[in-house]
Amino acid sequence: MNRMEELLRAFRNIADNPKAQLEKYRAEGKKAVGCMLYFCPEELVYAAGMIPFGLWGARTQAVEAKRYLPAFICSVLQTTLELGIRGAYDGLEAVMIPILCDSLKGMDGNWRYSVPHIPVIPVAHAQNRKTEAGVAFTASQYRKVKARLEEIAGRAITDADIRDAVSVYNARRAVMRRFLELCARKPGLLKPSERNAVFKSSCFMDVREHAGMVSELVALMEEAPAGEFKGPKIVTSGIMADHPNLLQILDDLGYAVVDDEVTHESLRFRADVPETEDPIEGMARQVGNIEGCSVLFDPEKNRGKMLVDLAKKSGADGVLLVLTKFCDPEEYDYVPIKRMLDAAGIPAIQVEIDQQTAENAQTLTALETFRGILGY
Repeated sequence: MNRMEELLRAFRNIADNPKAQLEKYRAEGKKAVGCMLYFCPEELVYAAGMIPFGLWGARTQAVEAKRYLPAFICSVLQTTLELGIRGAYDGLEAVMIPILCDSLKGMDGNWRYSVPHIPVIPVAHAQNRKTEAGVAFTASQYRKVKARLEEIAGRAITDADIRDAVSVYNARRAVMRRFLELCARKPGLLKPSERNAVFKSSCFMDVREHAGMVSELVALMEEAPAGEFKGPKIVTSGIMADHPNLLQILDDLGYAVVDDEVTHESLRFRADVPETEDPIEGMARQVGNIEGCSVLFDPEKNRGKMLVDLAKKSGADGVLLVLTKFCDPEEYDYVPIKRMLDAAGIPAIQVEIDQQTAENAQTLTALETFRGILGY
């Protein structure tokens, strides 16, 4: 096994075993704070000397969670709450829950009632996030989060602490963007499941540790020959594309993911936090700079335009729209985005994923057909 294979296996082991990572940090005397779904202010957690720990659900059946959530709530929230009730997140000091979609607006109360031993820190963002009033509102909410984190950490969080954390996170964002570039330039070098593991593991690792491993991987990818790739190249888009069956199908059919517009993947790394005199204001401005996410206010549907540009820039043969089942924002976005891709002559297909579904025969059939449409 060469060093690149060792690194990819390490990323996969971490991605598949978040509980082991949490126990590792606790054994080292470090506190961890859960960060649910979209755009929690992780830098504030890190500035407090704690580890931000991603909560994006898991492949499991929700049983207890259905006492609190209706069946039509997306499986990401269903399985996250289920794991909380089962005790999988015991050891977290608190959980940050953003309220960027309708389903998340009720998650705060459901968590407080069903998982009372893990405190909740709600995270509110301005809907009109780009305006000065919107930036001021988001910054005010981040200051409330900061105060809660100071109580948990038992120490003050200074502006210098936040600036240092922002610098570390921006450095990791730069490394991840380089990783994205290499995936596009050298398709086939990494399988879709391997590429996914690099992103997913970032949710459960100390940012410096993850950045160091990705930096080493990037150096090895730079040195590796590009080779000739003869399979279909695609760009993916959605809230998340992290389903073992979907990834295995993409691997088996010889697809290469050359870029993405997935919230769980590249959208967390596209925009740096700008340097401002008040670092919390800079963090609020960053949220205004993020584009391409269905839960962020996007009246012009720039996400569709971005996907067209991304597909052309990366040399993709087509676009795979990964719809999280029962995700209303994704469902509403699909029609205008598909029209934009059709108008640009870019083939696109939609598949639906659910973390409670074990069989994905329809997805296999769809992606086999799409492969043929793309000429492979």
